[in-house]
Amino acid sequence: MFLARIGGTVVAAVKHPTLEGCRFLLAQRLEAGGSAAAEPIVVVDWQGAASGSTVMVSTDGDIARMRLGNTTPARMVVVGIVDEVRTRGGGA
Repeated sequence: MFLARIGGTVVAAVKHPTLEGCRFLLAQRLEAGGSAAAEPIVVVDWQGAASGSTVMVSTDGDIARMRLGNTTPARMVVVGIVDEVRTRGGGA
């Protein structure tokens, strides 16, 4: 699991049948200090995250398979919308 910032939505006219009706978001993984890391990824969202939101992303795949079926190619799923991040020193 990791934190990511939502940069926008992704629209796919053609997709795997198990992904019909899913909402796709473009997410940028965050480093511990809050800066962007690596390449953006596409995540499936059932939580209603908005552009600019910080979210928790599961990399497990079991969550997607439980909801979409065992043949789904989805793995990255938004599992929570973050209100606040506190570090050991108490700051954000």
